[in-house]
Amino acid sequence: MTKSVRLEEGDASKVLVPVGSNKGVSVMDLVLRLVGIAGTLGAAIAMGTNEQTLPFFTRFVVFNAEYDDFRSFRLFVIVNAIVCAYFVLTLPLSIVHIMRSAARGSRILLIIMDTVMLALLTAGASAAASIVYLAHNGNTSTNWLPVCQQYGDFCQGASGSLIGSFGAVVVFILIILLGAIALSRHAKRVVL
Repeated sequence: MTKSVRLEEGDASKVLVPVGSNKGVSVMDLVLRLVGIAGTLGAAIAMGTNEQTLPFFTRFVVFNAEYDDFRSFRLFVIVNAIVCAYFVLTLPLSIVHIMRSAARGSRILLIIMDTVMLALLTAGASAAASIVYLAHNGNTSTNWLPVCQQYGDFCQGASGSLIGSFGAVVVFILIILLGAIALSRHAKRVVL
């Protein structure tokens, strides 16, 4: 349903301008935020619990790989936890947008904060992805050998957590686009 608003331009002309409803956009925003919570929480838990132990000759000498051995993985877990908390904290505002679809100021604030969180999440996921790439392929010029041949479970866990995080990046992009669509529906344009 679209409402029509009668605008007056001087005394002579009157133009009807359709104003779209943002309830569908707001509901989709809420659903995407819930998906984002699942993606970032799953990525943080998967990486935070990721470890593998390999015995070496005897049971007393072991090699252990944990996520906190790498600063990039620590950053990844912290960033995903921050973004997950952000998603949870913005759920009430998203619900308010469903009830009051004409809210502009809060939508602008959400778009700005969503963009900041998108940049933060992209940085954390990209840093972890570079380490996972090195673990899988190594670097022959620096004599870094691929370690995923020995630590296969650890590498699979790290790669799996990246999927959730990059999925949340896509969710953020969609949320920002939906916010822009909702704001553009507020703009009343007169076509003569």
